[in-house]
Amino acid sequence: MPTDIQEPDPFNAIVDAPFDSALSERYLVYALSTITARSLPDVRDGLKPVHRRLLWAMRLLRLDPAQGYKKCARVVGDVIGKYHPHGDQSVYDAMVRLAQSFAMRYPLVDGQGNFGNIDGDNAAAYRYTEARLTQVAIDLMDGLDEDAVDYRPTYNGEDQEPELFPGMFPNLLANGAAGIAVGMATSIPPHNAAELFDAAILLIDQPEASDAQVLEHVKGPDFPTGGQVVDSAAAIAEAYATGRGGFRVRARWHVEDQGRGTWNAIVTEIPYGVQKGKLIEQIATIINDKKLPILADVRDESDSEVRIVIEPRARTVDATLLMESLFRMSDLENRVSLNLNVLDARRTPRVMSLREALLGWVDHQFIVLQRRTAHRLAKIADRMELLDGYIIAFLNLDRVIEIIRTEDEPKPVMIAEFELTDRQAEAILNMRLRSLRRLEEMELRKERDGLETEKAGLEALLGSDARQRTRLKKDFAKLRDRYGLETELGKRRTTIEEAAPAREIPLEAMIEREPITVILSQRGWIRAMKGHIEPAAAADLKFKEGDAAFLHFSAQTTDKILLAAENGRFYTLAADKLPGGRGFGEPVRAMIDLDGDVGIVALMPASRAEKLLVAATDGRGFIVRTADTIAETRKGKTVVTPRLGAKLKIVRPVDPAADYVAAIGDNRRLLVFPLTELAELARGQGVQLQRYRDGGLSDAITFVFADGLSWAMGGESGRTRTESDLAPWRAARGAAGRMPPTGFPRDNRF
Repeated sequence: MPTDIQEPDPFNAIVDAPFDSALSERYLVYALSTITARSLPDVRDGLKPVHRRLLWAMRLLRLDPAQGYKKCARVVGDVIGKYHPHGDQSVYDAMVRLAQSFAMRYPLVDGQGNFGNIDGDNAAAYRYTEARLTQVAIDLMDGLDEDAVDYRPTYNGEDQEPELFPGMFPNLLANGAAGIAVGMATSIPPHNAAELFDAAILLIDQPEASDAQVLEHVKGPDFPTGGQVVDSAAAIAEAYATGRGGFRVRARWHVEDQGRGTWNAIVTEIPYGVQKGKLIEQIATIINDKKLPILADVRDESDSEVRIVIEPRARTVDATLLMESLFRMSDLENRVSLNLNVLDARRTPRVMSLREALLGWVDHQFIVLQRRTAHRLAKIADRMELLDGYIIAFLNLDRVIEIIRTEDEPKPVMIAEFELTDRQAEAILNMRLRSLRRLEEMELRKERDGLETEKAGLEALLGSDARQRTRLKKDFAKLRDRYGLETELGKRRTTIEEAAPAREIPLEAMIEREPITVILSQRGWIRAMKGHIEPAAAADLKFKEGDAAFLHFSAQTTDKILLAAENGRFYTLAADKLPGGRGFGEPVRAMIDLDGDVGIVALMPASRAEKLLVAATDGRGFIVRTADTIAETRKGKTVVTPRLGAKLKIVRPVDPAADYVAAIGDNRRLLVFPLTELAELARGQGVQLQRYRDGGLSDAITFVFADGLSWAMGGESGRTRTESDLAPWRAARGAAGRMPPTGFPRDNRF
């Protein structure tokens, strides 16, 4: 007896496979799908599948430039329903980009409604916006009805879609592309179509032309937002020859005179891909953070045209210096990368040079021309076959009518009697009676002769490479006129002007140099008075109750002010940032990270001396370069590391001519020794200047031995005393020293 045997379901079987190989195989399939069917454009039409499907759906909806607009929701619905089963938002975003004149050099979609703006605002929802195709898109799709490209079934097999577009317009390079796949990416800036046509005509005649010859026509990128490419010709040539590199793009600006010597810088074009709203925020942040002292304000006065007003701090500011600084600190100068990674004619991803990419498009145009010619020849053959049948019918019209009236099956009779083909007999039988009046032999033969002539020309075209080159050059020249440099759409927007990289300009160069007097009180309040104040006038300054003057000195607003603390840390203050002298100033400890229980040892301009003598209370010290004490942050910089129980006591400028050091201790012992015995360090404890049994170091100074050692006499006389014979106190570094000369100050300070 037969038994029912149930065969196992092959899709429900468990297969043992190593996890790593199973995972790698599946990931490879995903990666290849992402590369070929999503992220990388085709070199022949410059489109990704989503863009191709969008334009194809709009074409089927008859959204030609001469027709009315249709809702974008209708287009997006057709695309995701018939061709592209992905999210509606991603499809609409792709459509919006095709319509943005600031994103696409030659927009493929003509949008009506809010399609976003250069500020970075999003487009309105697709139920509010409308669209149709532009002439550029029509040129890109010209030939779709003439068997110029292959078609394939859609994802569900219900419809057909083109594998690519005939692409008489050089869309890949004219509009550029950007995308990130798995393990590779593409970034192609837009170019000028007229220049691309000129280069393509060159490659038709000379396919082996060099990169340099191509670059004689293609000057560089041509961005929809304009701007200036400031790279050198050599750098541009290198990028195009390798297919990898980048372009420095600067905003276009000019100086606008405001009268009475004042001026503003006006930015009229910004770099490609930069959102104007974020750029304004970026410059405003620079102003708020006081990173650019010569910049006062920024205003956005844009309407349909970009107009950003940059206001300097003073009329004396150099305009070029201000803009150079902004180029370095903001996106007014931006880098647009070039990575010409595209799918070639075999759908293989690879990085091409500019010449290779153009040649790939030109080769595709030859194939399109041949296919369109062959398609037209087939149409001519079909029409000529019918015309031959109509001529026979005209010559035998009465007999044809008789056969149709008398025969039950007129078709085989007609075929047998007049030697017609099946198509000819069918065409004659399908003619309407009113068409009989048009069956004039002269007209039919005239049409047939015209087709015969056209057929001969097309056959000659197919059989001759030279004729194909001539025809293609003629077609390119016609489109070159449409997108010529003299037309509104085709004129070059980005200029190529080599400029040096934006310089790092020191802060001092941006600050107006003015004299000030810096005053520090005993309680640590600091202020800066305008001008250089005499010492006598400084004594009359007012302080908070219980406070008094501690240090004061003359400086310039361009100076960096050094503050040394007892813990051995040095801090740097900008003289132009100090509070004004109208009030009591501000606590200096609020400007730096300095604890309240740590005393301040010294305050001076960094420009006062190239080197400093630093020493702690235990008598250890060294020479340090002033440049090594400057701190970049408010946390300061450790220069001296005093031993336990010791504090930084002395910070004195070193006279460039000095050759000796004098040190005096709390025990009133004076020691003089050569400066060469003192170490020069960037940081540390240093070496022993003087030895003490009791107390520590009171003061130290560098001086010229031949000039002797001088000190103030005290009182109001203002006189000084100089001890020329210092032999009794001269000894090796680290000695105890001996009592100072008669008349030396009782406070043991030089």
